[in-house]
Parts: sequence; structure tokens; C-alpha cells
Amino acid sequence: MNRVVQTNSRRRRATLVALPAALALVATACGSDSSAPENPDTGGEADAGGETVTIEFMQWWEPELPDGALRGLIEQFEAENEGIEVELLSSPYGTVRDQIVAGAAAQTMPDVLGVDGSWVHDFATQGSIGDLSAAMADADYDDSALAAQIQVDGATYMIPVVNFAYPMFVNNDILDAAGVEVPTTWDEFAETAQTVHEETGSAGFVTALTLERSNGVHIDVLPWMWASGGSMLTDDGGPAINNPEVAANVEFIKEMWDDGVLAPGGLTMAEQDKVEEFTNGRVAMMVSSLAHINLIRENNPDLDFSVVPMPVQEGYTGESGIRYASWGIGMAANTEHPEESWKLIEFLMSAEPNADLSGYANGFPGNSEATPDFSDADPLFEDAFEIWDAGYPVSEFTGLPMADELMRIFNEELQRILAEDKDIQDALDSVQEQWEEIL
Repeated sequence: MNRVVQTNSRRRRATLVALPAALALVATACGSDSSAPENPDTGGEADAGGETVTIEFMQWWEPELPDGALRGLIEQFEAENEGIEVELLSSPYGTVRDQIVAGAAAQTMPDVLGVDGSWVHDFATQGSIGDLSAAMADADYDDSALAAQIQVDGATYMIPVVNFAYPMFVNNDILDAAGVEVPTTWDEFAETAQTVHEETGSAGFVTALTLERSNGVHIDVLPWMWASGGSMLTDDGGPAINNPEVAANVEFIKEMWDDGVLAPGGLTMAEQDKVEEFTNGRVAMMVSSLAHINLIRENNPDLDFSVVPMPVQEGYTGESGIRYASWGIGMAANTEHPEESWKLIEFLMSAEPNADLSGYANGFPGNSEATPDFSDADPLFEDAFEIWDAGYPVSEFTGLPMADELMRIFNEELQRILAEDKDIQDALDSVQEQWEEIL
């Protein structure tokens, strides 16, 4: 059985960088120009002297970055690696996966690939993407600076290049009106949410748990457990969703539901609805992506809000796991240029280029030794960096087979717990049984 795990090479001290502006991941169509000359006899792989190798790099990043940002980094790589040229193949996020699938079937995969964590398991088990652990070993590469690696059966198939964190957002005006402080523990949070509801009429917390897209499971629900050092998986990546840590997490959400402090409509609310509730000042606290900072400021410039760490379970004193999403990178399993392809990946993961790329994308670098630069940033990004720096990145659904289906299964049982008072342990046992069939 294939197991997918995420390894954090510096789990106890993940030192990543937040750089300026909003983390908007907008899929917009955009082509790219290649500076790589083609030789009709060699398919562009070598010049007449056989000294130049052209590698293809397919990703959705270029359309989402400032004009020329990715091309500038590629030109820097080419200048530092004479004899290697890179052809950028840029498409919107929504079409990249289909193109990779088609390329795998036709044996025309690009050499280097932008990879989403939800694709890793399928591509790895199909043999479409290559073993980066072997590539690192062949290059004698020190991976200690990599904040995370996504693995299948102990081999790395994706490295997160840029990370996008999900802290707690707090409406300062609502908390001030209720006469409460920012909570740091689960009990404090529940008490704060109750006081906010009683004193101001606002909802204390908002969830987006629509069954149409169950990503609220790993944005609004399970981050409470991850912040307290818990896991929904066994050490070897198997399912453990019915463990006491998850049960305590669900019980906490259930108590807030029963107390009436969650925003109405949460069971059918989508992510954008949740953010709108917070932006319009109807909710005191939510968990969300840093991408929404500028969006909130655009739509409600007068809203006074902060980003703060997720509260932890009473008595927990360890470092907190912080939920994140990422742009990942991988290599085609059948690339004819594995050494050159790895050199490009290594370059993009090195401290300075990785910090630059993350700055352009307004995210946190995947290299834990990159240097922070907050010169043009909204002050909240520096606050977010301090939260990120104090913990370690967690994204347990990343790389799992049928991740969306796993979340839907959990969400269905969670809704029965909240709306129908189903026994928590019975519900989690049902999730565990269904997850075992998939995992």
C-alpha cells in the first residue's frame, strides 16, 4: 500500500519568510516566450556543438506573478548554468494538470513541473513524476534547508517552493466592544466567542462547511488540532482520523455550535461567503489565507483587524502546526535531462532565488534559510511571519489519494454531529472505516 507523508526537515524550527502584498492565486490565461533556440534535428535539446541542453518547465506560476518575474529568475539560472536553457510552458492552474496527464500518456512530459499537492499521489503511483530523493542523492544535495518534502513510500516527489499560510483573523473592534482579549487557548476562545455573541450580537467564529467543496475541513476545523501538535495520520501515513486528538477537536467545534456562537449558515457556506461575513464586520474571528488581507482592505478599508496564532488546547506547550497551501515542484519520471532538471529545481530552492520568487508571489519561501524582507509589506505580513516562524507547516491532506473525497466523507459525518447530534466517536469511526478503503 502506498503511503503519502509530508516531511518537515526543520519541523521544530521552520524559519520561512513572508514578503509583501496579497497572496492572490488567480488562474488567468497567459502564454510564455522561450529564449531557448531550437535545433530541428534534436528537438531543441542541443546546439550544433552538442553543448546546450534545453529543458521544459511547465507551471501555472508565471500568469500569477508580475510580468517578467519568473523569466528574470530563469535568465539568472541560465547565466549561472552555461549550456542549459529553459523553455517556460505557462498555463492557467486549471489546465496544467490536464496537460501533464496528456503528456504522461503521450510520453511527452515536460522535464520540470509545477505540482499541486493533491496531484502527487496519483502521478507518483502512475510513474509520471520522478523520485526527487534519488535526484538529491545523485547530486549530493543537503536537504536540511527544505521546509517540507511531500513523499510517497518514503521517496520525495514534490518540494513546496512557495507556501501560503492560514492564521487566525481577528476583528479588533468587535473584541474591544465585547471587552475581551485575543484568546490563546481553546477554552479562552470559546469564552471569548460566547462573550462576543452576548455583548455585540456578532458571531464569534465562522466556518465554511458546504458539501459542494469540503475544503472547510482543512481550513476551519482540523487546524485547531494541528496547532496543538496533533495529527489525523499514523507515523507511516495511514489514517487515524478517529484518534482522541481529532475527537477533542470535533468536540470543541460541537460545543461552540451548541452554544450558538458560530455564524449562521456555516453548514452551507463557501469560503468566499465566510470571508465576506468577516469583511462586513459580522464575525469576530475566522481562519483564512493571508491572500485575503488585501481583499479585505480593498472591500472595507475601515475594518480594524489583526492576524494572530491559532489558539491551542489547554496545557499544550509545544510548537504549533500551521495549515498552509503551496506551489510545489517536481520532475518528469522520463526526462532525458535529470541532472539539468535537478539543477533548475535546486536553483529555485536556493535561499536568494527562493526568497525572490516568494516575494513576487507574496508567500513564504520553501527554503527555511531565506532572508525576510518586509520593506514594502503590509504590517500584518510581518505579524504572520512571526507566527509562521514560531511553528511548523502542516498540510496533511497534501499528497493523499482522493483528498477531496476524504474531506467530503469527514464533512458529511461532521454535519451529522452538528445538526443531528450523532455521537462523535461513532461518526469518526465511520470516517476511519471509509478512509481505510481509500488509503
